[in-house]
Amino acid sequence: MPSATDPPAALPLTLDLDDFKGDFSFDALFGTLVDELLPEFRGDDAPGAPPPPPPVLGAAPPVFPAVDELLGLFKHSCKELVDLRRQIDKRLQNLKKEVATQDAKHRKTLGELEKGVDGLFDSFARLDSRISSVGQTAAKIGDHLQSAESQRETASQTIDLIKYLMEFNSTPGDLMELSPLFSDDSRVAEAASIAQKLRSFAEEDVGRHGVTSAVGSANASRGLEVAVANLQEYCNELENRLLARFDTASQRREMSTMAECAKILSQFNRGTSAMQHYVATRPMFIDVDIMNIDIQVVLGEEGPQADHICIAEGLSVLYGEIADTVRREATTIMAVFPSPNEVMSILVQRVLEQRVTAILDRLLIKPSLANLPPIEEGGLLQYLRVLAVAYDKTKELAKELQSIGCGDLDIEGLTESIFVSHKDEYTEFEQASLRQLYQSKMAELRAEAKQQSESTGTIGRSKGAAVTTSLQQQISVTVVTEFVRWNEEAISRCTLLFSQPATVAANVRSIFACLLDQVSQYLTEGLDRARESLNDAATQRDRYVIGTSVSRRVATAAANAAEVAAAAGESSFRYFMIAVQRCASSVAILQQVERLLSSEQKATDYRTPDDGAAPDHRPTNACIRVVAYLSRVLEVAFSALEGLNKQSFLTELGNRLHKGLLNHWQKFTFSPSGGLRLKRDITEYGEFVRSFNAPSIDEKFELLGIMANVFIVAPESLASLFEGTPSIRKDALRFIQLRDDYKTAKIASMLNSIMAE
Repeated sequence: MPSATDPPAALPLTLDLDDFKGDFSFDALFGTLVDELLPEFRGDDAPGAPPPPPPVLGAAPPVFPAVDELLGLFKHSCKELVDLRRQIDKRLQNLKKEVATQDAKHRKTLGELEKGVDGLFDSFARLDSRISSVGQTAAKIGDHLQSAESQRETASQTIDLIKYLMEFNSTPGDLMELSPLFSDDSRVAEAASIAQKLRSFAEEDVGRHGVTSAVGSANASRGLEVAVANLQEYCNELENRLLARFDTASQRREMSTMAECAKILSQFNRGTSAMQHYVATRPMFIDVDIMNIDIQVVLGEEGPQADHICIAEGLSVLYGEIADTVRREATTIMAVFPSPNEVMSILVQRVLEQRVTAILDRLLIKPSLANLPPIEEGGLLQYLRVLAVAYDKTKELAKELQSIGCGDLDIEGLTESIFVSHKDEYTEFEQASLRQLYQSKMAELRAEAKQQSESTGTIGRSKGAAVTTSLQQQISVTVVTEFVRWNEEAISRCTLLFSQPATVAANVRSIFACLLDQVSQYLTEGLDRARESLNDAATQRDRYVIGTSVSRRVATAAANAAEVAAAAGESSFRYFMIAVQRCASSVAILQQVERLLSSEQKATDYRTPDDGAAPDHRPTNACIRVVAYLSRVLEVAFSALEGLNKQSFLTELGNRLHKGLLNHWQKFTFSPSGGLRLKRDITEYGEFVRSFNAPSIDEKFELLGIMANVFIVAPESLASLFEGTPSIRKDALRFIQLRDDYKTAKIASMLNSIMAE
């Protein structure tokens, strides 16, 4: 309220705390205070308010008329605000006191609760301890009760067993007075278990007392021999009954009954009789038709005349059918028998020992080394090829059967035992086969020579006949190559049949010795023929030396005949040396070159990455190794050969090296930088073969250098490479396909246009 000191114009003002609650705005409060004193400053003029008087010209501006009222209003407002603050402070003090009081009460309550909870936890701990103690006591009581129950059951079972044992021990061979348990088909499992227990006990007792009697005890009991005999008879009868039931269920495919019988039979000798009985009754072991069909499948339509290739196909088909049959049987065995792995072991063993062995016995009829089969019927080679095929396919079958499952069976050892009789004499048969092939080839060559000689008719003494006879005695590289092919086939069989390194080494040595003997004998006979040709030539020369009394025409004819005969002998010997040199180069030297190229040449040699690095202008490591090896070969050749023999050897070596390199480079892909590296290799090879002094070889390697440009030039420039050297077109077209950009640059279409031209 306004006091006495307030200006008379001050208006009464009452501020309330509610004015400051919610969305408080000082501007709104201030406007509320001054609106009535300053109506002219409102946003809109108050209705009915008189307009302000116009200013008097020349008069001073009027004094602010509401200053005093505003000052009084503001002072009064400040006073009320101070009063409100005091009220708020007082209320805050009261609230603090109430909060402190409530907090004290709350803390007191929490303390009491904590004490109560601690007491509750203590109670629970005591309760848990008592429960644990009671539980342990109960467990002990339970153990005692269980032990007592077990003892009671044991005693009860013992009483029953004694009763049953007395029944079996009553009368020898009398099984009619037994308890119903032993004749009830619904309690067969229980009867089998009890019979096995009684039998075990009785046999143990008889054995124990028998030993005691042997040392002189007069009190030995002999009262269970009858029980042992009766139990044995009963167990046999029960086992036969179960096997009969098992067979019936097997025919009906009643898996549950089969499984039940198999489980009960497992108590008799661990179920061995049931397992063996099941395996023995499989159709593939008892059906004669299946056995006859097996050999028909293997031999096919050709029958006994089938070669090893047909036999291999037939064995693959038959062994596949056997594996499928075993796989189906495995499904049944897993569902029926409690010990399926043991049954699978018996089944797989029976398959290999009976069915597979029966087939192999029909296929592998071991020939007699004293009376070899004729070569027209395949000779010993046919037997060896069939042996290798049969061994390989049988090993594959063994692996397949092992993947299906064969328990603890040593299937690998069993497979080896099937072929042991054949492998023991393998080396002798292989050597005899190689000798038979050699003799047959020599007979064939002699027959051809004889046929050619007979075709000359009665003009054998003429000039042409002498040359023909000489040419018939030449040694052929093809024949020696055939010797090598026989030996390679024999060694491949040896490494297939044997795995022990020592055995393989010994057998390979024996087989390779046959090759050396054949080549030695063949070359020795060739030398003998060449020597005979020279002797014949000398004889012919002496025969045609005549006196001066004959006419000049006769003398000229005689001299020509003598020269022809001598030339024929020299030609035969020269051809022999050429053949020996070609054999050596093809069999040994070029094979070593191929091995060096295969092991030393890397794919990155001719396809270096385009990483901005300077290209490598050195020859590749493979090239360096090959040139070094061939250089050592040349040193030996130059010391052993001379004249035409040396030149023939070098020419043959150069041609084969050129061909071998072409085939080798076909295995790689070339980038432009790789093409430069290839050209460097070709240059190295070319410099090496220049020492051969063979222009034809030099020309071939020069053309190789030109052909290497197909990897270096841009795709659009390929056509220009063939303009100057059309002879390289065929090989170059093949090499262009080895460019690494052959597909991306669409070079195939360019090749088509080049070939069309």
